Amino acid sequence: MIHLETALDIPFDLSLLEQAARAALDHQSADGDLTLVLADDEQLRRLNRDYLGVDAPTDVLSFPASETDPETGAPYLGDILLSVSRAAEQARAASHPLADEARLLVVHGVLHLLGHDHAEADEKAKMWKAQGEILDGLGVRGIKSRRDDMIVTIRRARQIIPKG
Repeated sequence: MIHLETALDIPFDLSLLEQAARAALDHQSADGDLTLVLADDEQLRRLNRDYLGVDAPTDVLSFPASETDPETGAPYLGDILLSVSRAAEQARAASHPLADEARLLVVHGVLHLLGHDHAEADEKAKMWKAQGEILDGLGVRGIKSRRDDMIVTIRRARQIIPKG
């Protein structure tokens, strides 16, 4: 199940994001529940600072989990938080619809939840290939991640923040 949380007024059909998440899971032959949280720049900036030590806004954060959803018994994959304002800025800059940018970020976030990363060239090539195939399947073409530094994962956070 894809859980969606937002208190923001979103100018497109939110089911597009659920479809994007489901398409990414299907492409990777994965099953499980996850939560998509649509937030603003300040919320993501705060989380970026608190969890990764980076005091700057970002477009998407993925927080993998390895739990079982008590409501469904399904594996709980984690949370994806998306900055709608950052996505809107990026969509305007790239001259494509906000819904397409948001779907890109959701697909990217789901791939991170499933263990993909782009820290190394070979990992990036695999992730970008999967991302492109998923977006093509959704009818979203000619759009791709442009800024590696804007996407962070808990795996990277664990490397940055000492355990203690």
